[in-house]
Amino acid sequence: MSLVNYSVKERVGYITLNRPDKRNALSHELVHDLKEAFSRAETDASIKVVVLNANGESFCAGADLAYIQQLQNFTFEENLADSKHLKELFLQIYTLKKVVIAQVQGHALAGGCGLATVCDFTFSVPEAKFGYTEVKIGFIPALVAVFLVRKIGEQKARQLLLTGEIIKAQDALSRGLISKVVDAKDLEASVFDFAQELVRNNSAQSMQLTKQLIADVQSLSLHDALDLATSVNAQARATEDCKRGIAAFLNKQELRW
Repeated sequence: MSLVNYSVKERVGYITLNRPDKRNALSHELVHDLKEAFSRAETDASIKVVVLNANGESFCAGADLAYIQQLQNFTFEENLADSKHLKELFLQIYTLKKVVIAQVQGHALAGGCGLATVCDFTFSVPEAKFGYTEVKIGFIPALVAVFLVRKIGEQKARQLLLTGEIIKAQDALSRGLISKVVDAKDLEASVFDFAQELVRNNSAQSMQLTKQLIADVQSLSLHDALDLATSVNAQARATEDCKRGIAAFLNKQELRW
């Protein structure tokens, strides 16, 4: 059985966690397969938007318990290599050239909450719970902290990361952690409809450049960020999508991307 499934529907690529018996817990192999799937999605010309979803009752329960036991016997070098393995996945999703939507049908905890955090949008059922529970077992949410502070700000991130608090979807929405709460019966359709809006109405090149700019400007000073934005602005004007979009606008033509 594949740990990760890959499918395409009307220009939307689906990357599906497929360890339902283990609550889709993250193992070294699962992280590897996710990295391969996202690499495939990034270069797949048939898709424009990516959805990360999961089979079973849980979205992702974090690290696999058997794997956590193995970590106790790792050397520092082995733990460093393993940490880099997960870092590469989080960074890959965060900087992917295509928009990534997390479709959360069940609990997303620890590393699983990290997966949802690094996606561009997260749709969740009301029953799902979110939390970075690492501090409760003597571990730290090190990698996700970098992304979470960017996403919701330092104070809100401190509250979640230092307490290990588990919160419901509506609370996660109010804190800016997720994008939308949808009834379970409507989740799949809502995510697909939203993905289709992006597919039909937005330029792929524009979304890619915008994602990259958002990721890059946050570590820069105001002046450096504006200099970068100015450069990206000029770069965007030279793209084929921009030329096509402006021509359609001026000619009052309907444009479907």
